[in-house]
Amino acid sequence: MVRIGLFCAAGFSTGMLVNNMKIAAKEAGIEAEIDAFSQAKIADYVSQIDVALLGPQVAYTLEKSKAICDEAQVPIAVIPMADYGMFDGKKVLQLALDLVS
Repeated sequence: MVRIGLFCAAGFSTGMLVNNMKIAAKEAGIEAEIDAFSQAKIADYVSQIDVALLGPQVAYTLEKSKAICDEAQVPIAVIPMADYGMFDGKKVLQLALDLVS
């Protein structure tokens, strides 16, 4: 089971992407728990996830977010704008899996 946290500006704009990632995981036979949160809450949720992904709209917080994630030994990356904009659940899921492997 991989636990993936997507962090964006308000915590709800990634809802469609989360749903598409869940579909992609199910189709690939991957057990995954995927949730979206506000980036402002990353410190509250980092202990509950295996990998963190930032929405492109909060990419400017990467340095601060990475410091929080590094302390908890949780890999983090920014979701590419094209994948985020297309709600490409398969590509974003693969990004998360690559980070935890």
